[in-house]
Amino acid sequence: MDTPSNAPSRRSAQPAALGWRLLALTYDCLPMIPLFLIIGALVLWMYGGRTVENSPALRVLELTAMWFLAGAYFVISWRRGGQTVGMRPWRLVVLAADGNPASWGKLWLRYLVAWLTPGICLLWTLVDAERRGLH
Repeated sequence: MDTPSNAPSRRSAQPAALGWRLLALTYDCLPMIPLFLIIGALVLWMYGGRTVENSPALRVLELTAMWFLAGAYFVISWRRGGQTVGMRPWRLVVLAADGNPASWGKLWLRYLVAWLTPGICLLWTLVDAERRGLH
């Protein structure tokens, strides 16, 4: 039987209000800017200095790389400490329902749902009695 001294530690948290979530998301856009610029510069270099508007395949490759890079930023941040850079100032944490860190698969699913339902997953906090988002 687990005693308080050897029981696994679980973090407890209350769902954050929409305003705090939006502040964190806004703050998280800042690290994305240089990462996206690096991808854009690499694609520009690979395409010989020409823009990719005339190459739909290269444009899709560029956008896919940006999507995966943003996803890696969020998922790795959530998995390592439960927080992204934007979540730290407001002490927001991503946890599984049992209070433990979420699994890699669930975090990628969270990112995908947030991406497929822009805004809706956050607005859901306004109608949910416990202020939980869809993701």
